[in-house]
Amino acid sequence: MPPDPPAAHTAAELDALVGLLPRSATVVIGHGRDEASTAAARAFAARWQAGVGSVLDVVDWPEQAASWLRQARRFTAPAPDAWVVAGGPRGWAGMSRRLRRSTDWDPARTAGFASAGSALAAALAGPGTLDGLRGATADGRTWQLGDGGAQSADSGRFADGDLT
Repeated sequence: MPPDPPAAHTAAELDALVGLLPRSATVVIGHGRDEASTAAARAFAARWQAGVGSVLDVVDWPEQAASWLRQARRFTAPAPDAWVVAGGPRGWAGMSRRLRRSTDWDPARTAGFASAGSALAAALAGPGTLDGLRGATADGRTWQLGDGGAQSADSGRFADGDLT
């Protein structure tokens, strides 16, 4: 089955994502190789480096890989304050599983664009893999994964299709 590319990011989503991270934090940005994820990563990097904080590295990964180990090590090696992710659910799920098994990556120190928190990404990553991951929806709402689903800070659980 070919991967479903994520939707293009929105200005509201980018604003909310920037607001989730502490000012002056160092970040590493990771993204899938599809056009929407690459554009989201570039937009976040430009915004973050324009007076908010510094970007230590930008790492891309394929939607399908034998292990994602090389990308996972590069993603965590600079020891950033936080990570930012943009990617399709299938590729991000594979990468997140590798991160949890092979590195000191912490989803609670990670913020993602909408597709990173989709029900499909959470299901494919497996129980607990993404617990603590925070992010933003296209309309600028925020979510956090935990206990098997996404929750909004102000409106309870999102419906399965609500995040993308």
